[in-house]
Amino acid sequence: MLSYTIDLYQLLQLLVGIFAVSILIKILNLFRKRWMLMEAMKPFPGPPSHWLYGHAHELAQDGANLDKAVQWAESYPYGHQVWIGPFTAFLALYHPDYAKALLAVSEPKDDVVYRFMLPWIGDGLLISSGQKWYRHRRLLTPGFHYDVLKLYVQEIAEATRIMLDKWELLSTNGKSVELYHHLSLMTLDSILKCAFSYRSNCQIESHNSYIQAVYELGFLTSHRFKTFQYHYDLVYYFTPHGYRFRKACDLAHAHTDKVIRQRKEALKNEKELQRIKEKKHRDFLDILLCSKDENGVGLSDEDLRAEVDTFMFEGHDTTASGISWLMYCLAQHPEHQQKCREEIQELLDGRDEFKWEFLSTMPYTTMCLKESLRLFPPLPGLSRKLTKPLVFPDGKQVPAGCLVALSIYCLHRNPMFWENPEEFNPLRFTPENSEHRHHHAFIPFSVGPRNCIGQHFAMNEMKVAIALILNRFELEVDESKLPVKVPQLVLRSKNGIYLKIKKLEREGKS
Repeated sequence: MLSYTIDLYQLLQLLVGIFAVSILIKILNLFRKRWMLMEAMKPFPGPPSHWLYGHAHELAQDGANLDKAVQWAESYPYGHQVWIGPFTAFLALYHPDYAKALLAVSEPKDDVVYRFMLPWIGDGLLISSGQKWYRHRRLLTPGFHYDVLKLYVQEIAEATRIMLDKWELLSTNGKSVELYHHLSLMTLDSILKCAFSYRSNCQIESHNSYIQAVYELGFLTSHRFKTFQYHYDLVYYFTPHGYRFRKACDLAHAHTDKVIRQRKEALKNEKELQRIKEKKHRDFLDILLCSKDENGVGLSDEDLRAEVDTFMFEGHDTTASGISWLMYCLAQHPEHQQKCREEIQELLDGRDEFKWEFLSTMPYTTMCLKESLRLFPPLPGLSRKLTKPLVFPDGKQVPAGCLVALSIYCLHRNPMFWENPEEFNPLRFTPENSEHRHHHAFIPFSVGPRNCIGQHFAMNEMKVAIALILNRFELEVDESKLPVKVPQLVLRSKNGIYLKIKKLEREGKS
């Protein structure tokens, strides 16, 4: 019995020793990683950082971190190192030459921010890499063909008119209205109709759990990135934020599962299936459901839902952001708003119908849209993890394994390429001015092999929406509720986008 007790005690000592050694090795590896990162980032000095938090505290101050990033970009116009905690570092880029070098190659997304999104949107087109990304990108590209986008214009206009009818009821008392939520519902309604052949009542329902889940997931993902102790999955799992994230994921997945399930049921109908087969170009979801590889095998349920979750999020939230900030810019500048309205009213000629041909005949409105996207890019930044060394035009380089982040928000404000960068000036985008500008100075949808696959859809939707909005309403800023910019996954306002909307009097009415 004594011998057994001694053996057990020795075993416990051995286990404790093994655990202590493993922890020590882990700590040594972390400090080895820190040393290697410090060496890699030496050519790119940056602002002073805290030994433990790095720059995390400065980046966690909601909208203030955008102003901080702009200040850093002024001091380090090409780029600099940024630390999130003691063991995670990014090279932050702000210059078009550096952006061109990064985006010319098809490097995978980083394994920090995008990893935090994985339980939500899965390994879809946004996150996947290598042959899987290449195959899915090639598979989905026909879903954004000219002939397909042309058919979507009327669906977008229908969804917009539903929203505008609601605004007429809200605009009668002269109070300002929070518009971002309405625009999110409208763009969700639009993407469901266009890409998923799904008719919803999301704009009519008093509460939409999917929209709320997306808001929650965007906030929580951004918050997790800025809180370095949350980078460890086990720690995050047991926190209240981790619980909220899982709950929001379940809500989002329930919505996308419902959309997929309904379309699968519809395709069991022989007439519907035959109609799909006869179409020259299929819709987004039909491509996913009907695709087969060289062995005749379709997408797995996991891959199918990942692509639907990805495009459901990207296809509505980024566009809602773009339209919201455009409306805010035009409300701030009534002279530009009126020029856009005159251009649109001449096109519509007293009708409330929007035609495909109008998209290419709205030059001033398009310039205002681009200027709004410059000041308020829906995706304020992107990041990559290098699989091979990256050499910049000035000869500086970073080794494989490093994380590189491009701030589109700061790039669009780089004073080396934009005069008076904070000023709203649509004339920057006249053909003459655009011709001589650095090609990578304005990239709201990114560029290169991993650019936004849905950028033409998004531009079309924003043009249709703003045209129908300005044809019916006058926009005015509510000075008591100015927006506070927050760079989450999408650039949004912490307190919403409040505007006063006034219905225009139609000519001929008393």
